[in-house]
Amino acid sequence: MVGFKNRYMVMEVFLNPNRDQVAVAPIILTRSNVTAAIKDSILLNFGECGLGSALGAFQVKYVNSDTNLCVIRTSREDHQKVWCAITMITNIASYPVIFNMLDLSGSIKACKTAALKCEESKFEQFKLLLGDRLSPDDTKRMNKNIENIKILEH
Repeated sequence: MVGFKNRYMVMEVFLNPNRDQVAVAPIILTRSNVTAAIKDSILLNFGECGLGSALGAFQVKYVNSDTNLCVIRTSREDHQKVWCAITMITNIASYPVIFNMLDLSGSIKACKTAALKCEESKFEQFKLLLGDRLSPDDTKRMNKNIENIKILEH
């Protein structure tokens, strides 16, 4: 028996890339609004048939609203279609965004390694930025996000 072949994408979301324009209220990234934006983009760019084929294994596995990192699972056959649709997303809930691919892997283990590396480096930058103003709640929240990545499964 052959298992399903998946691809895992670690993506970074840049919020409001055109900072010189008047900004709307900032958005908080969630699984639901990232999923809806990707599905809408697939539907717009590839039609209903493209959306139907891409939804088989598609799932947003992880979203961190603090570091704007997300992990997306898709089938091996449709990963280029999903990736293409993601690059064409210009806004989430009327807020301008740009997606940046950090890693593409064929296993959840390799994906977790890349996501952990990215999250830990962002946490170190966050600690340097805040310095002594870093609260125990901030540390607890970041450690919880790192633990959420460690428990990712198929």
